[in-house]
Amino acid sequence: MTLRPAWLGVCSLLVAVAASGASPLPAGFAELRAKDEKVSRIGFALATGNAAYCDTLTPATGLLLHDVATYADGVSLRETLGLSGDIGVQVVVPGSPAAKALIAPDQTIAAVAGLTITTIPTEDRKSWERLVAVNEAMERSLAQGGTLALQIAGQEPVTLAGVPACATRWEVGPLGKRAVADGTRVVIGEKFPGFEWDEELLAAVMAHELAHNVLKHRTWLDARGRKQKDIRLTEREADRLAPWLLANAGYEPAAALRFMKTWGPDYSGGWLFRKRTHDGWDERAEAMEREIPLVEAQLAKSGQADWRTHFEREIALSQ
Repeated sequence: MTLRPAWLGVCSLLVAVAASGASPLPAGFAELRAKDEKVSRIGFALATGNAAYCDTLTPATGLLLHDVATYADGVSLRETLGLSGDIGVQVVVPGSPAAKALIAPDQTIAAVAGLTITTIPTEDRKSWERLVAVNEAMERSLAQGGTLALQIAGQEPVTLAGVPACATRWEVGPLGKRAVADGTRVVIGEKFPGFEWDEELLAAVMAHELAHNVLKHRTWLDARGRKQKDIRLTEREADRLAPWLLANAGYEPAAALRFMKTWGPDYSGGWLFRKRTHDGWDERAEAMEREIPLVEAQLAKSGQADWRTHFEREIALSQ
């Protein structure tokens, strides 16, 4: 599935009161902000915790920005958040380079990677394009030198040094109750039921989606015509790799199995449990149950779950 970037960064995030403490956030905004914060935090742990074993890496800063002009009530929201411009800090992941640099939600970004925000052309009907330009500038800077220069309004410039992470972006987007990996991103639908679960269960879902990206499943499927039997193989591999990814991110590898046993029966007709292209939830649980002792053995031996060496692939990208 190909997702347009039109809503990139449009979804919001966490606290019930703006950083200034002046006004309550609009209805629904705090809930959306909490979802972005949760996805960013879990994604950062998964991507950085598994960096030693991923073939493709990117420097991660733990910083998520948004453009308030993309919201229907953008003018009033900007005022409520206390921003002096439209591009603001959405999320700062605890313990990340952004957090260590004392960057905080609801600070205004004046420039990023040498790009001055006010010089970016935009049209009202395509206001999302400005945030796309900002994100692209950030990614280029990090890819080229591993650092990101930021100018926060009213402060001295700061340079963030990214930490190695598996090359996947994490987003909350308009996918309803679905979760999707497209090769470079993991997108969690804004109505995904996992936001109501405990953190390890949502992490298990995100690990499954990350597995598709790090194992390059989309490339393999596209080359082979996305046959039903091949999709089953990729889903099975993602199920089996999820406990490894969880372990390296500091979660219990058994959380993947707990997720499958808890929600498999209830969602057997949809999303991760779709018929025909996926094994039955009970078969998938059995495959995870066989994998977890292998993960635990590696943890006991070295403290890490080295899936690049010890995970057994079911497909070969050369096939």
